[in-house]
Amino acid sequence: MNIGFQEVLSVTMILFAVIDIIGSLPVIIETRKRVGVIHAGRATIASLIIMVLFLFLGESILKLIGIDVSSFAIAGSLVIFFLALEMILGIRLYRDDIPSTASIVPIAFPLIAGTGTMTTLLSLRASYSSETILIAIAVNMLIVFAVLKLVEPIEKLLGPAGISIIRKVFGIVLLAISVKLFRTNVGF
Repeated sequence: MNIGFQEVLSVTMILFAVIDIIGSLPVIIETRKRVGVIHAGRATIASLIIMVLFLFLGESILKLIGIDVSSFAIAGSLVIFFLALEMILGIRLYRDDIPSTASIVPIAFPLIAGTGTMTTLLSLRASYSSETILIAIAVNMLIVFAVLKLVEPIEKLLGPAGISIIRKVFGIVLLAISVKLFRTNVGF
């Protein structure tokens, strides 16, 4: 097993950009306000499990149920689209009848281990070893855990105005990502 530092760094940065935990702060803060608490450990472990399982079984699972990667990505783009609309317009579309699950849905999936992350994992397998990708996933999960654990102090630091600005800006970025993911997989 020959794992290069440069490869691990490259894959870590790719996953960091796709997971975009910093850009997800407004959604995380809003979700925490709705449900009261987000369990950083649960969300991180759930995300880790989802990513590792999808790394090794993703294509097989999708084929087994008759879904191609593009269709999966399009479905994910729609979920991201609606999350972005919530952020931009200040409306609430997502409703969870069981608030205690907010650490898993929507935080672990689709926010952290969403379709963008999953399709990226599948494409990384073509260029990098599984060991390299696993290390990059682990590094990113440490970052995710730290951000989720520190969400309250970050919220206090930014204040209501800062959060509102970040929510709108990242809502537009999230909207653009959803449109790009949709367009790429539809073939326009």
